[in-house]
Formats: sequence, structure tokens, C-alpha cells
Amino acid sequence: MGKATGFMDYGRCEAKAVEPLERIKNFNEFHTPLSKEEQQIQGARCMECGVPFCQAGMNIKGMTSGCPLNNLIPEWNDLVYRGNWEQAYLRLHKTSNFPEFTCRVCPALCEKACTCGLNGDAVATKENEMAIIEYAYANGLADPKPPVNRTGKRVAVVGSGPAGLAVADQLNSRGHLVTVFERSDRVGGLLRYGIPNMKLEKQIIDRKLEVMKAEGIEFKTSVNIGKDIKAKKLIDEYDAVVLACGASNPRDIDAAGRDAKGIYFAVDFLASTTKALWDNGLKEGTYISAKDKDVIVIGGGDTGNDCVGTCIRHGCKSIMQLEMMPKAPDVRAESNPWPQWPLVCKTDYGQEEAIAVFGHDPRVYTTTVKEFKKDKNGNLCSVVLVSLQSKVDEKTGRRMMVPVDGTEKEVPCQLVLIAAGFLGSEAYVTDDFKVKLDARTNVASDNESFATSVDKVFTAGDMHTGQSLVVKAIRQGRDCASEVDEYLMGYTNL
Repeated sequence: MGKATGFMDYGRCEAKAVEPLERIKNFNEFHTPLSKEEQQIQGARCMECGVPFCQAGMNIKGMTSGCPLNNLIPEWNDLVYRGNWEQAYLRLHKTSNFPEFTCRVCPALCEKACTCGLNGDAVATKENEMAIIEYAYANGLADPKPPVNRTGKRVAVVGSGPAGLAVADQLNSRGHLVTVFERSDRVGGLLRYGIPNMKLEKQIIDRKLEVMKAEGIEFKTSVNIGKDIKAKKLIDEYDAVVLACGASNPRDIDAAGRDAKGIYFAVDFLASTTKALWDNGLKEGTYISAKDKDVIVIGGGDTGNDCVGTCIRHGCKSIMQLEMMPKAPDVRAESNPWPQWPLVCKTDYGQEEAIAVFGHDPRVYTTTVKEFKKDKNGNLCSVVLVSLQSKVDEKTGRRMMVPVDGTEKEVPCQLVLIAAGFLGSEAYVTDDFKVKLDARTNVASDNESFATSVDKVFTAGDMHTGQSLVVKAIRQGRDCASEVDEYLMGYTNL
């Protein structure tokens, strides 16, 4: 695969990012792609490693190593190197429904497991993926391809995030008639409103949606299943129903003063910016604004970083990002060898921008909020922080992060964004469908199946597994579609 000595002949080269102080002036994607010739050289770096861990998608010590979609990465890297872009697209599309999404938002599990990364720099697989799919759109390869025959079976998909879209795309290609229901005003779920524009411009979603519509999928927006339309009606009218509503319950912070005005969940904050950006060009007063405010983001993950980048674009006065856990090491520990997921400190785009604007990393480790303080009008005016330390609970034996007395510190703050993850599915949906739940309120199933406890009703994505990655949701959607197809037809060729 690739050039036999490519990984020795060529260095890794990535798309150049716009400098932080320049890119924060807008909400656009900020990388300039390599030329086709430069990208082919990157394809040449894919060595004939014998065991392609990049496409394994296996769990090692509880973490995924390699692509969960089992993308045929060495094959299409080789095809990129040889300039056979059409075949590269066909190989990529064989396992991936939405490479235009994953090439932008996936944390590149494939690259972290790349054999070249064992002793050097990994192959730029994620950028090769983007080059392939953008070539496909530019050259008509990704145009609509409606199914030749229809089965007459009707399937309702509730939720239009990556899992729901993958289910719909697969079942439609099989010839079933698919209707996707979305409670928001636009299709896309967290792809639309949970991921900011600078990571995934929304016309990229709309481009794919137009293809899916032309292939026969029906989308109904502003329809809240469980409220606007009850579960029984859906079950009666469709041959199968797939619940792909996500893990939509945000984790809250239990601290004194939580009722102060100026505290929001991250997903609501990010959604308000994206919606205003597309509705009215971010007109002042139409979104939750961080302008001229001291902001604290609670949560050190990708969503927290997205909040940092968004607040800086708003023009915040200051920004602090709290992480409960200690700072990860800068390089792999001996206990975390390749091809495990590297548990190392990553400085993402939002943190880079904060450093450029304010001169320091916004992250504060082993720290959380003890109290929110309000002014006389109930508005948030400051926050009391407290340091944390790791201790073992004597009763349960579990290690926990607990507050350290005497480390309290009050800082000014007018806006808090809670990016502490999600707790599971929303009760009004699961109650209406009467499906069984597991201990974490995810929709339960038996023996790794996607069938729920209710006949005709299936589930996929975060609603089934809990909060996870876009690429894993797509894999869930594909696997669920195969099971639904077999339920409807008695066999499946998906």
C-alpha cells in the first residue's frame, strides 16, 4: 500500500490553519487544504504495515483503537497516492456514509493507531479522507443515487443526528421508505447545533441532506415525537421505528446559587450562536452572548473547548476552563503504549485562540465550582472556586475527586457554561414508547441487539450507548439498519 519507502521519504504535512488572531474574526472553517499533488504524497506515506491497526476499531483497556467504521484506510490511501480518486471514493463510501462529517469532527482514532505513529508521525488519514470526499462532490461522484426498487416497507427514524441519518441512509438504499422526524427547526441534531460552525460549516450538512432527499428520504422538522405525535401513532403507521434521539440530558452542577441568571448548558449556548448565525447573521440580542463578560466554562472536553472558541469570537472579557482531573502528561506514559488511545494533553483550537488573545492557557485543573454568587437582581456576578484532590472512598473503594478545605477562591464571572457531559435519554420519549432503560437511562436491548423491549421499535446512537463520538454513532446507525432490514425482510444484504 502506498509507496514502499514513502513513510521514510516524506514527512507528514497538514492543511495550514489560519492564525488564531485572524480566524477569530469569523465563524468559518479555518484550514486551507493541500493541493491534489501534495495530498497524493501524503497518501504515499501509508506503509505496507501488514496489520493495519488504523482500521481495526477494537477496544483496548476500555478505549477504542482505530476506526470504528472499519474504513478500508490502507486501500484508499494507496488509491490517493496513485491518483485514482474515483476508486478511492468508492472504497471510502463502502464503509462510511458521511465522510464529509467525520473528516472534520472526528478525533482521528485511525491516526492514533497508525503504525507510522509508533516511531514518528502518523499518516494524515483524516485529511486524505477530506480530499477524497471533496473530490467526489466536485466531480459528480457523490450525486444522488436513488434505489432502483422499493420494498413498500415504511420506517420512521426519530432524531436526525449522525446515528439517525446513518440508519435512514442505509435503509433507503435498501429500498425502504424512510421518514426522519426532527424536533428542531433544521435537520442534523448535534451535528447542526452541538458542533460550532468553525469545525463543521452547516452548508456541508445541507449539501448531503439535498442528496439524501433526492434519493427519496423524507425529513419532517419541528415535530417532537412523544409530544406533537405520540408513540402509538408512529408504531401503528410504520413497519418499524428507530429511536435515535441522542443522550440529551445535560449533566448539571449542584452548587449553591445555581439559580443565578447567566448559567447555561453548553449545548444551549452553542445552539443559540449557530441558530442566530444562520437566521440573522448573529444579530445582537438574538443569542446567548459572551461579549465583554468574564466567562467560566465547566468541563475540559471537546464541547468545553468549542465554548472557549465561541466565546472568544463573541468578544469575551476573559475565559477560564475548569477541569476536575489533573493535567494529562504531554507524552505517552509507559503504561499507555501504542496502539492504545494516547492519554496525553491536547491543546485544541479554542485553547490556542485563548492563548493568543489572553496570553495564557484557559484551563485550570483539579478545580470546580463551590458556589455561584448573585447580585441584587439575581444575576451571576462571581463564582467561588475550590481545588480538588483524589481520594479513595472508604465505603465503595472508588477513587473520587473531593474538595480541599481552605482552597476557596472567588473570581468575577457573569457567564457560566456547563459542559460536563450528558446523562442519557429524555424521559418523555422513552416513557411514551414504554421502552426499558438501563441503569444510565439509555434505551436497553439484549445481547448487543438494537431491538428494544417493544416490538417494531429499535434504537441506535447515543440514546443506546450514552454520549460518544460522531463516528461511533454512524457505526451504530449502520449496524442498527442491518438489524431493522432483517426484521422487515427476513434477511439483510446491508
